[in-house]
Amino acid sequence: MPVRAALRRHWLLSTLAALIVLPVAVVAAWAGITLNFTYSSGERAGYLQKISQRGWLCKTWEGELQLTAIPGAAPEIFAFSTRSDSLAAEINRLSGQRVVIHYQQHKGVPTSCFGDTEYFAVGVRLVDATSR
Repeated sequence: MPVRAALRRHWLLSTLAALIVLPVAVVAAWAGITLNFTYSSGERAGYLQKISQRGWLCKTWEGELQLTAIPGAAPEIFAFSTRSDSLAAEINRLSGQRVVIHYQQHKGVPTSCFGDTEYFAVGVRLVDATSR
């Protein structure tokens, strides 16, 4: 009986805790699942146009790769994000050069705190001019 009396006395506190804790737990589980399971992965080659750190509260690294297009056609831009400062520094070092970005696609990431795009760069390499 003492447990029921305590629950009756603190029903408002219990209800507020459930209304706050439950959604936070659901969003945390959702973020964990979407960030740890890869929908697809691959590589894109092109000229690295930019990499910058953006965001008011959550700073993320966002980049753009100009994909090699047919001469005379409008270039296609591949936007990507990365959560690694060391990878962002390497990408920044290769800015303006022809590179291959290895990426993983994570669909359904709940907020932009993890990145503005669903494509997350996990590696980069310079395309050797002699290999073309």
